[in-house]
Amino acid sequence: MNIAETLDELKRKAGKDAELKRRILQTRTEANPLSAFCNLCRKLGYPVYEMDLACAGESFYAEIKRSTNGGGENSPLLKGEDDFYEMFFAELEREL
Repeated sequence: MNIAETLDELKRKAGKDAELKRRILQTRTEANPLSAFCNLCRKLGYPVYEMDLACAGESFYAEIKRSTNGGGENSPLLKGEDDFYEMFFAELEREL
C-alpha cells in the first residue's frame, strides 16, 4: 500500500471511529506534529515515515506534470498541492 492509499484508509477509519480521529488530530498539538503523526501511524500498523510522506506528494505531483503534454508542462506548483500530510488533515478536519 502506498502513502496515498494508507492516508485514505486512515481517513476512512477515523471517519468511523471518533477516538481514532481525536488521536490523529491530537498529533497536531505536539512539538513536532509530523513525527507525532508518523509515530501514531506506525503504532496503528501503518509504516509511515516523515521522509516517505514528504517525498510521496512531490513524486505524485511530478508524475502528473510529466504525463501532461509529454512532460513539457512548466506550470508553477500551487501552494500545498504536493503536501499529502496537510491535505490529509484538511480533509479530516473538514469532516468535523
